[in-house]
Amino acid sequence: MMDQRELESHVKALHKAAQANEPPANLLTLLDTLKKDARPTEEMLRVTRAGLVVGKLRSNQSRDVARAAGEIVGLWRKYVEAEKKAKGLGPSAAGKARGSASPAATKSASPAPSKPAAPGAKKMYDGDTEKRNLKADKVDIERTGSKIRNNCIGLIYNGLAYRSQESIETVLQRAQEVEAAGYKAYKGETKEYTTKIRSLFQNLKVPTNAELGRNVMSGAISADRFVVMSSKELLSAEQRKTDAELEQENMKKAQVPMVEKSISDTLECSSCHKKMVSYTQAQTRSADEPMTTFCECMNCGKRWKFS
Repeated sequence: MMDQRELESHVKALHKAAQANEPPANLLTLLDTLKKDARPTEEMLRVTRAGLVVGKLRSNQSRDVARAAGEIVGLWRKYVEAEKKAKGLGPSAAGKARGSASPAATKSASPAPSKPAAPGAKKMYDGDTEKRNLKADKVDIERTGSKIRNNCIGLIYNGLAYRSQESIETVLQRAQEVEAAGYKAYKGETKEYTTKIRSLFQNLKVPTNAELGRNVMSGAISADRFVVMSSKELLSAEQRKTDAELEQENMKKAQVPMVEKSISDTLECSSCHKKMVSYTQAQTRSADEPMTTFCECMNCGKRWKFS
């Protein structure tokens, strides 16, 4: 069995693999090891934050990963309950004999109310997460006295529910928190408020940006933080990388001096046969090779080159 140091090492490896969006097979291998070899105590789970890391994976895009993570969370919960019983925090011996706990023991063993990111005993969603929305979940969004605010709650619910296996109650609670944070940040039902809510919804629905919704659901991104994130911060890591590369490429192009175009009265376009051809020349090959001439017809737009 793993000791605390080994558990912490495996959990860090799992967290790193999840953050890097590694293939589900890699995550399943790490989860399988934790399931077979880890029997953590409550103290070990608290110190290593293993429960939080594995719990987040219950909403993973891969159903196999989400199922494996759910099984481990359930298994670890049983270990902790057994540990509490061994310490005298569980049912009395008489209660065990009858197959039930005494009222006092039941009260002491009851878990504290769970946070939205850790729904605990709430039933995980087992439908088609690709088509999930408030209508499919039959959710009542009448949570405020305002139609505008209720509709905004519905928008955020649809964004967070997309590809999520969290319970209906958990998604709705988080959607309410996000809407309330937006309402406060943008001073009521302003145009800025409704525009931001629509923007958050659109970003949550981007297929390649599933990590955003998972982070909001888990609490890694708080509701207060989420509603003030810039458009760049809302992008997926992959899109930010692509945009940075494009920006770098554009900067390089901007630094290349533009060559002034000349109009030739001898070059003729082979398409429209007009002698309205602009051209530039550049040394694209070795110095002892002739320059390359780039041509563009100012009449029909045809482009060609020759050396």
